[in-house]
Amino acid sequence: MGSEAPPAQSPLSSSPLASVVIPNWNGVHHLPACLDALLAQTYSPLEVILVDNGSTDGSQTLVTEQYPAVRLLALDRNLGLTGGNNAGFRIAQGEILISLNNDTEADPNFVGALVAALLEHPGAGIAAAKMRLYDRRDHLHSAGDGYGRDGIPFNRGVWEKDEGQYDKADWIFGGCGGAVAYRRTMLDEIGSLGSLHGAPFDESFFMYCEDVDLNWRAQLAGWKCWYTPQALVYHKLSATGGGPIASYYTGRNTLWVIAKNYPSTLLRRNASRVLAAQWAVTRDALRSWRGQAARARLRGQLAGMLGWLKMRRTRQAIQAARRVPDDYVERLLD
Repeated sequence: MGSEAPPAQSPLSSSPLASVVIPNWNGVHHLPACLDALLAQTYSPLEVILVDNGSTDGSQTLVTEQYPAVRLLALDRNLGLTGGNNAGFRIAQGEILISLNNDTEADPNFVGALVAALLEHPGAGIAAAKMRLYDRRDHLHSAGDGYGRDGIPFNRGVWEKDEGQYDKADWIFGGCGGAVAYRRTMLDEIGSLGSLHGAPFDESFFMYCEDVDLNWRAQLAGWKCWYTPQALVYHKLSATGGGPIASYYTGRNTLWVIAKNYPSTLLRRNASRVLAAQWAVTRDALRSWRGQAARARLRGQLAGMLGWLKMRRTRQAIQAARRVPDDYVERLLD
């Protein structure tokens, strides 16, 4: 992954405060498993923040009455994963900020392993966790994020049985936003690059691929991602947003990630791959056009193309602040 010097940063203390931010929308049935696991973490000091996106299912009452140690931030409307995370990060006090889905159950050493990764690797702005499936605990959901030359992001190891093939800690492209740690110094720096209101996550994405966008901005600014398999979490895949919703936002936001972040020289070099990948998505959706998810994916692609020019100003800011050369970026793409 190269040996470029990391950006200047404030050193972390030997036992920094870590803040876990959990966006939630009508996920009351997921919260006990998620919050109980966080309250059983071996790492201290730890702050847990539940950002409720205007739920109507009793989520806020559950947290208030049964989890007094959890800090509740009640929003009056649904700001999505992006807005929810940003709101939680704004009030969090930690030097390390952890984004965690509400439909997860973290291993007791989850937070400690992420903190240790950032302490041991000062060039890392991101620490990626290992995510297994909640209902098939010997199968992987993600061993961190990868990104293809064709412009398609992917979860490393997805659907594979975990037999130790991803037990090696290493530098990778990025972390899956369902369970990932960020260095506050990094978020403060890249928040002003290609994101609304100077916040870490681009709120125009709402949900899906917002983590891929952040991974790109971090890498282009010279921050790296360290994958630490000791940070283990179990995930109920797409429990809070799948089907047509996921298809639409993935179709749209995949294109927006390219529009904002993919360096021009490399994009021209890989244009045929990118176009072929998008055509494959379109073709598959057309073959299944009677399905709601397929039609949503087509609408998402159309919205992505229509919004391409809207990303032009943010692209200019991201590329102008870039600190890494093309060959470094090319080595990131699998």
